[in-house]
Order: sequence, then structure tokens, then C-alpha cells
Amino acid sequence: MKRLRLDSPDSLTSLIKIDALKKRLKEINESWSAESYEILARSFLKILPQILDAERCSIFVVDVKNDIISSIYATGIKGEPIIAPKKGSIVGKVIETGKSVIEEDLDKREGFHSKVGKKTHFQTRNLICVPLVSVANKKTIGAIQLLNKKNNAPFTRSDLGLLEEISRHLAMTIENIVINQEVLNLSGMIGDQLGRYGKHSVHGDPFVAESKAMRRILDSVDLVCTTPVNVYIEGDNGTGKELIARMIHEKGSQSKGPFIAVNCAAIPENLVESEFFGYEKGAFTGADKSRKGYFEQAEGGTLFLDEVAEMPLIIQPKLLRAIQEMEGTRLGSSKVRKYNFRILSASNKDFEDEVKQGQFREDLYFRLFSVKIYIPPLKDRKEDILALSSTLLHRVCEKFDKTIKGFSPKVLNLFESYHWPGNVRQLRREIERLVALSAEGTLITPEQCSPELLSPERKQNEEIEIPRVPDDSYSIPKHVELLEKSLIHKALKDSNGVKSQAADMLQITRQSLYQKLKKYGIK
Repeated sequence: MKRLRLDSPDSLTSLIKIDALKKRLKEINESWSAESYEILARSFLKILPQILDAERCSIFVVDVKNDIISSIYATGIKGEPIIAPKKGSIVGKVIETGKSVIEEDLDKREGFHSKVGKKTHFQTRNLICVPLVSVANKKTIGAIQLLNKKNNAPFTRSDLGLLEEISRHLAMTIENIVINQEVLNLSGMIGDQLGRYGKHSVHGDPFVAESKAMRRILDSVDLVCTTPVNVYIEGDNGTGKELIARMIHEKGSQSKGPFIAVNCAAIPENLVESEFFGYEKGAFTGADKSRKGYFEQAEGGTLFLDEVAEMPLIIQPKLLRAIQEMEGTRLGSSKVRKYNFRILSASNKDFEDEVKQGQFREDLYFRLFSVKIYIPPLKDRKEDILALSSTLLHRVCEKFDKTIKGFSPKVLNLFESYHWPGNVRQLRREIERLVALSAEGTLITPEQCSPELLSPERKQNEEIEIPRVPDDSYSIPKHVELLEKSLIHKALKDSNGVKSQAADMLQITRQSLYQKLKKYGIK
């Protein structure tokens, strides 16, 4: 049975058109409604006070994403929901412990209930509160709370037993409402990703870009592809400079013409002229037939000059004239040939430094490009690593005709924490190695990873000095900053540099951790 892949025009896109899938997601958004569950939840809100002879009722839900407890339904409350603290509130205690409570004489003591009472103009004398437990994973997802037994009577153990029985049914209703919202959010996310999935591709394969940096680059590609402006792409080896160049070509007006990629660093100095301009038969010893140069081969398309900073100085004046006038002659001929192509160039060097050091002509530098696109190294766009790993795994499995279940969480943590000096090219090589060394139908585990990924001497695992708050400082912002730095350093040290684990220890999202690392300049 053929494997489904998310990175091939022959697979998922051939089975289910992206537009059709997006249409289906829209149908889900329109048809999957929580209205019936909300009606049911509100009916509980009306009936429960009557059953237990109470004055008011509130239903609280835990928002795990934002780590808050919020009243989604409540009698006598208008406007903003009640946000209850986990510490210092009765409902917070019930949710944290998972145990029901009956509280009496609340009008005689201060607490969160009295603060809410001042805002709502309602005095709470007593209450009964029961946790709402998920049927699926047995975790507390919220709580139901009834206030003030009528006729100044106390809540009884019988009331508690009845409410706990009812809470099981209410929990299913609340869970359906929460799941419904998660489904809608997820379908929206998938819809957005599908939009990006089909929008940017190279040779029909979607281009992976989850980080903000890469999305900005794709936005730049969209802007320059329709304009025949020369573009210079800068970035370390293995970051994907040629892929970006091919994307600009395929999305531009020259897409029907050829894409001629030239590695300027690989051409011997004595052959540069003949390679670019071509030659006629008999032009030199060994020229037994005429040959088009790169300028002619790129007719109507794109000429991509990779590692252009390595271009020998001796040939640069001739290239300048040919590019400026868009004409030239083959070796051994006096016939002037007109050229028609777009120039895209790339280098892993700082081009401006090469010009300042006299290694590259300034006039050719300005002629070669008008727009610069910088591709950051993979270590600076960690958000792309997991998406790239998944995509590359599918491609490598297809290439090797092998089925691999995926990566273990520990392998993904290693991928995220490693600095990838070889960038995407090294990641691809590592995945090819892992697929080759893994048995058919198994999960890739750390045991198969390269020694450099597993080495305890990696830079990110080195001992670090935790910053200390100065004793003579009264600056709250400074203390907060140093405390955050200290906690981040400690979490990174204790997690051996695995950022996903460090984020969990700090009880923040992985994205928040990346932002703080950048903010404080922590390597």
C-alpha cells in the first residue's frame, strides 16, 4: 500500500485537493456547533438552584492554555466572566485538589468570595462546590458552585452527594463544549497551514516555513518574483539559498524558461570565460564543437550565480559588461549575441565585506542585485526544525522505499537542542542516516543518532554561570530580569539544554522561552 505523504504533489494533493479540504474545514466550522451543549449547560444553571434550593449557581472551567479558572456560565452575572485564582479561592482549591467542599459562615470572613460580592452586590453566606472531572482522562476540567441555601439553611451531605452525581453528567456537557472550541481552533489552524502549504513550493514540493523569519522571506519572494529585479540571497551553507532562488524563478514571469544554476566556486579560473560566454568549434585546443555558454543557456529564464563572491577578479570586468549590456560573444567568434535572462545570485559570505577588501568589484556588486534576502541559520529558527524533520523523513522514506513510524520525543528534543552547523543540509543527512539505520516499521530512537547530537560536550550543555541579583539594588525591573535569567539558566542546565523540557519546567510555552532567550541574549 502506497504511503501518504504531505510533501509530494503525487500523494495527498493528488488524493484530496487542497481547495476541497479547505472547503470541508469550512463546513466543519459551520456545522460543528456547540449550541445544543450550551443550551444544555444553561438548563443545568436554571434547574440546579431549584433542585438544591439555592439562590445562585456558577460553572467554572479551567483554561489550560492561559492557566486561568473562568466562570463560563453564572446566574446574576453580567458582562465579564469571573476569573478565580487557583490559590486563595474556594473554587480554585476544589479544582486543584479534586475534592468537593461545603463552606459555611462565609459572610463572617474575608476571601475571594467577598471581593466578588462587592463587585456583584451579592453577599455569599454559604456554598457548595463540586469538581467537574473529565470522562476521558479523569482530570479536573472545572467546577460547579451553588451559593446560599435558601431560608438561611446549611448545605447538607445529602446535597453534596446529589450534586456530585449531577456533576458527572454536567462534566460531559462542559467537555463537549471545550472540545468543540478546540476542534474549531484546530480546523482554523489547519486551514491556515493548508493555505501556506499550497502557496509556496519548489518543484511541486511545499516549502516548510513555520518560523516568522522564514515567513517574512516568503513574503519577500512573493513581492520580488513578479518584478524582473536582480536578487541577492545571503546565508550560511545549507540554509536553502538555491531553493529560494528556484522559488523566485518558478513564481516569476521567467518560469517557462530554464533555470541555470552555476557554482562560481567550482569553475577553474582559466575556464570561467568559456563557461559563461561559450565558444565556437576550433576556438582552442579540444574545442571540437561549438558550445553555448551559461548566458545563452539561460535565454528567457533565470541565471543563478551561486557562491558569486568566489568569482575570480580577472573575469569580473567582462561579466560586468555582459550583464550591463545583456550581450556578448563566444570565444572564437566576433558575432555579438543578445541575452535575455534574469540574474539571481547567492553567497555564504558578507558580500559588502568582500567589496571593501577589494575581493569583488563594487560596480559589479551593484549591478548584480537590487534586493537582498537573508536566510538565517537553522539554529536561529528553531520553530522550523520539527516541521522540516517531518517533511524530510517522508521524502527520505520515499527515496529509500522504506516505512518508518516517526521520531521518538527524545529524538525531537535532541533535534531542537542541537545547533546544526550544517543547517538544513546536515539535518537531511542526519535523517537519511537514521532511516538507513532503523528497522522497517520502527520508531527512530536516540540510539541511532550521530555522536555529535549525543555528545555531552555540546556547547549548549556546558556549565553556565547563573547570574546573581546584586544586594545593593532596589530596582524591581532589574531584579525581575535577573530572576528570569537565573531561572532560565537553571532550567536549561537541569534539562541538559533541551528547550522543550526547560519550557515545561518554567511553566511557559516553548515560544515564550525562545523570545526570552532572544531578549536576554542567552545562547
